[in-house]
Amino acid sequence: MTHHTGARLALACLLLAGAAPALAQGASARLDKVASFDHQVTGVTVARDGRIFVNFPRWSEDAPVSVAELKDGKPVPYPDAGWNSWRNAKKDEIDPKSHFVCVQSVVADGQDRLWVVDAAAPAMGAVVKDGPKLVGIDLKTNQVIKTIPFDAPTVLQASYLNDVRISPDGKTAYLTDSGAEGALIVVDLDSGSAKRVLSGHPTTMPDKSVTVTADGQTLRRPDGRGVEFSADGIALSPDGKTLYWQAIKGKTLYSLPTDALTGWATATVVPEMLTDRTLGGKIVTVGENGPADGLLIGRKDGRMYVTSPQDNAVKVRDLANNGAGLTTLVQDPQLRWPDTFGEGPDGTIYVTTSHIQDSADYKPGAPISLPTELWAIRTGPAAGSPGIAPAR
Repeated sequence: MTHHTGARLALACLLLAGAAPALAQGASARLDKVASFDHQVTGVTVARDGRIFVNFPRWSEDAPVSVAELKDGKPVPYPDAGWNSWRNAKKDEIDPKSHFVCVQSVVADGQDRLWVVDAAAPAMGAVVKDGPKLVGIDLKTNQVIKTIPFDAPTVLQASYLNDVRISPDGKTAYLTDSGAEGALIVVDLDSGSAKRVLSGHPTTMPDKSVTVTADGQTLRRPDGRGVEFSADGIALSPDGKTLYWQAIKGKTLYSLPTDALTGWATATVVPEMLTDRTLGGKIVTVGENGPADGLLIGRKDGRMYVTSPQDNAVKVRDLANNGAGLTTLVQDPQLRWPDTFGEGPDGTIYVTTSHIQDSADYKPGAPISLPTELWAIRTGPAAGSPGIAPAR
């Protein structure tokens, strides 16, 4: 028996025994299921007091809840049923300015506010007029305290707002637009002013040389279209000084110093520094992640966590070591399209699995109501035997 044959047999025995292979450099990792959902989840965030929030976009179905707080493992409409009462069939009856239309992400900040990104484009189709917005909710009172609408120059008809990060001082929001024309959107939270930058720039657009796969096959819609998501994953360094992003249909991670993106809200004219030509000269190519969806820089360890949907994996990048590439933290067949990260107050990393490859958009005959999950990744000496992450 060759060494390779023995290794394959050992791996097969592990799989038959129910243990999922997981590579973990520097620390073992354990994957624990936190919650299961009847609908397609994307975003997750954890408030400073440990409360967990998730969201459900209107992609294949008219989801009954857009934003929810997990209570005893079950999603409860948040901040109330009213904000979650918009429905496709009632589009002409319900005001999109004061209701969630198609929520793509939720992020809690250091000021105890929950920020909700409403792309307002059900099924990733036409943007509902007056629907795109960033909604701020006070986590102490559970009341909406700010709604920032995005006008036509900021959000285009073919836009799809994707994810958001909030500066440590709570004054600036950075969003990605993963629609037909990728972009970054910078928002001054005090004034509500927003600016679209790097729109259609190579760093925010799909990479034509990249093909996104799932289960070893090119991921395509029934009509043959492949994955075309533009700028999607976004991360902010803990000190708020560096912004990172990349396209899903891409492989390259980019960054910009945030001081190149701010200071315009109070200016009488748009500063020269904010033109795409000037910004383009400040962009840093950090490295290659391959196709990735969610990004997060851990507050506890400063590492970048990267979802790898093609590999059913979560990987990490040591940002302190510029030459370091990705290492695999946990890999498990149950991580079907790991989507978005959240970090708990204790440093636990949470990740949603949105099962995009299993959705009706890519798998004809699939149910429009798609079961999905939320997982916790726990690392450390007590997390299990080296190299193996038991999935629960």
